[in-house]
Amino acid sequence: MFIETLFTEPIYFFRIIIIVIFSITLHELAHGWAAMSQGDNTPQKTGHLTLNPVVHMGKESIIFLCLMGIAWGQMPVNPSKFRSPKLGNILVSAAGPLSNLTLGILFIAVLKLIANFSLPGLFSVEFLYLAARINLILFLFNLLPIPPLDGFHVFSEIFPKLKALENTQFGLFAMMLLFIIPEFGTGLSTIADLVIRSALGVESLSF
Repeated sequence: MFIETLFTEPIYFFRIIIIVIFSITLHELAHGWAAMSQGDNTPQKTGHLTLNPVVHMGKESIIFLCLMGIAWGQMPVNPSKFRSPKLGNILVSAAGPLSNLTLGILFIAVLKLIANFSLPGLFSVEFLYLAARINLILFLFNLLPIPPLDGFHVFSEIFPKLKALENTQFGLFAMMLLFIIPEFGTGLSTIADLVIRSALGVESLSF
């Protein structure tokens, strides 16, 4: 269990917790801001336009994050209020993963600046790398066309036949399958590492 990391690698444990909570909070806020831009004021009415992670994740998600290393968030929206239901759903759904991609790029950019100007003493390189890696993984994971992930809502608007899967057990089964396959998480991590190494122009990462 992830909680065991607290006793073996406490610094690593708290870095993960901080980065994931920060990243999910901004992910959900991105959904909210996008919904507002599409004419839906539900995020504002429900008090979800806040930086308070408990509002976006809930206590259960934060506790589960500490115990298992897995978390989730939510942003209430009302697609019927979107000016264009189809385009609005695509934009609002994509906003969350794109926020993680943006964060990943920003952290990589800071890492590159540190490398170019030799400023390791001003930042924790390990923390920045971990933040970039986690956000790239969140981006890739959330784009999967599996309900209830954001990718499903994006792709189901592009390929309407996928909508039939939304109210079935397919999503639950697929998610359970992904989480019990170690190679899945390893694959996402490998892709994220490759992107970071490529952006930094290095063959390997060592701290």
